[in-house]
Amino acid sequence: MATGFPAVTGDVLTSGMFNGLVAFTLNAQTGTTYTAVSTDQYQVLVTMSNASANAFKIPTNASVAFAVGTVITVMNIGAGTCTISAVTPGTTTVLSAGATAASPTLGQYKSAALIKTGTDAWYVVGAIA
Repeated sequence: MATGFPAVTGDVLTSGMFNGLVAFTLNAQTGTTYTAVSTDQYQVLVTMSNASANAFKIPTNASVAFAVGTVITVMNIGAGTCTISAVTPGTTTVLSAGATAASPTLGQYKSAALIKTGTDAWYVVGAIA
């Protein structure tokens, strides 16, 4: 996670914290399925790298209570298509402008931002198919 996050009232912003705000920390994933964890928020770039089709899963709020407004950035650097979807589709809603709104896909070298807008509601925006 980038330095500087999270800060609390009374913290003094140091140059190291400030400079860390503009850099991504990489979370490199090479498997065929990855489920987001709490450390994937803020300035983290989750890279999906697999030659086969793979999946990025969004957990329910009961599993990982991301704050509303959280953004997770995902980039597919592998040759396999990356599908973004909910771990539990009946509980967590994923919406996008993709061909399949609840399961948008990322081709190689494409990225998307996953934005939490409600307790179990996420929008996916970016280079989705």
